[in-house]
Amino acid sequence: MSRSFAAAVFRASSRYGRWILPINARPWWRAAVVAALLAVAAPARAEPIVVLGLGDSLMAGYGLSEGSSFPNRLEAALRQRGHDVRLVNAGVSGDTSAGGKARLEWSLAEAPDAAIVEFGANDGLRGLSPEAMRENLDAILTTLEARGIPTLLAGMRAPPNLGREYADAFQKVYADLAAEHPVVFYPFFLDGVAADPALNQEDGIHPNSDGVAAIVERILPTVEELLSRVKERQANRG
Repeated sequence: MSRSFAAAVFRASSRYGRWILPINARPWWRAAVVAALLAVAAPARAEPIVVLGLGDSLMAGYGLSEGSSFPNRLEAALRQRGHDVRLVNAGVSGDTSAGGKARLEWSLAEAPDAAIVEFGANDGLRGLSPEAMRENLDAILTTLEARGIPTLLAGMRAPPNLGREYADAFQKVYADLAAEHPVVFYPFFLDGVAADPALNQEDGIHPNSDGVAAIVERILPTVEELLSRVKERQANRG
């Protein structure tokens, strides 16, 4: 850019508070300045909120058609309500809380803004120690908290055939962790769906498409609470 052209532009800018391009300026310089001004004036487009769905087959969408998993349906429901979000399906069928803890680090490669933690179904089906499950979930929540990732903890219930004592100890794990960590707590992921033949697949364990829809409808307000925490955190960061 010639010194005379640059000086003319900056003089006009200072005097009138806006850019005035000399008529005899070279076309490509005029185009370059206009493009630069448009880039400055245009507001930056916000990126969608990335939510990590960390869990087992209930998160992965076992037995469901493509696009019918919980993360897919939840993302669609949230977008319909005006939330710009992207759900990452980090569910692995058959996974226990120990498996979730083991793969947490590489699951965080997506750099999520929030997380939904859903484990315990396989711990219960295998009769694993509630105390061990507690340690695993505590480690997951501690890591997410240290990374500044707002988290929703979804609870689970033990199969009734394992006895009342086991069931009580199992359920207490989630309540205790919710009290110890700054999570959004949803006490039972399968609330309203468990044991209902119309909402489950033939195995009686995994929700069918209607079951997933019911889960999404019930958990939606709690997920929106999670998103409000994300937005508050983003606002505080400026």
